[in-house]
Amino acid sequence: MKYGFDFRQYAEASLARRLDDIMTKHHFEDPMDLLKRIVQDREFFREILPLFTISTTEFFRDPEFFRLLRKKVIPVLKTYPHTNIWVAGCSTGEEVYSMAILLKEEGLDERSTIYATDINPIVLKKAKEGIFPVETIKQFSKNYTEAGGTHSPSDYYTADYGFARFNPDLRENMVFSEHNLVTDSFFTEAHLILCRNVMIYFNRDLQDNVLRLFSSSLAHRGFLGLGSKESLKFHSAGVDFEPLDEHWRLFQKKNLQLMKAHPHHGGRA
Repeated sequence: MKYGFDFRQYAEASLARRLDDIMTKHHFEDPMDLLKRIVQDREFFREILPLFTISTTEFFRDPEFFRLLRKKVIPVLKTYPHTNIWVAGCSTGEEVYSMAILLKEEGLDERSTIYATDINPIVLKKAKEGIFPVETIKQFSKNYTEAGGTHSPSDYYTADYGFARFNPDLRENMVFSEHNLVTDSFFTEAHLILCRNVMIYFNRDLQDNVLRLFSSSLAHRGFLGLGSKESLKFHSAGVDFEPLDEHWRLFQKKNLQLMKAHPHHGGRA
């Protein structure tokens, strides 16, 4: 815990693969030699940190999920004077910009704040810059259209020198911050939390802890979006939520006060 990162509750198989990759890339034969280098060399640790934290994402990933947000979540968010959205484990920011575009098209951009957090300061810096390889734009355009986008995809970026720069106005209501889901606590009161394809790298106990963190961070009847391979089943904190769409892993926080008053009438998540 010298640097404030705790990977002990990450899924063992996934962590082992990443350690193997690091040892191969940096020519270590003995894990103890790698550990010694990490402890003694802070810059080396910062260099290999991205290899510990998988950064796989894309714009409007699972377009049907974003269609679902448009249909079932956005109408509720429109009833609030201001909404907080937390994208946890935001990686290089593709999902953050996807959410910003959705909010803009629904007229919510000026009364929403998107909190984008990640354990990895390197990917956070990339997310904040909003500059992506132009090769990603084809996937962006395809997913954006399938997600129900109402404008031309090219309205949101300018392309030059092999890179696409997303419009600065999309970042006006974004707040980027380092946050460690393993060790850090309550972040903000959110009306919507997106944490998609992050918890698959955690073991069961850590998943439970993170879900409890999300439950305590969500406003009354707030929404939670998980990844397609993640579930609330068999988790103790899962009882705090009810499914809005089981297939796309979209959930809503139950009325916990009502459940306490009528404990025998709470539905199953």
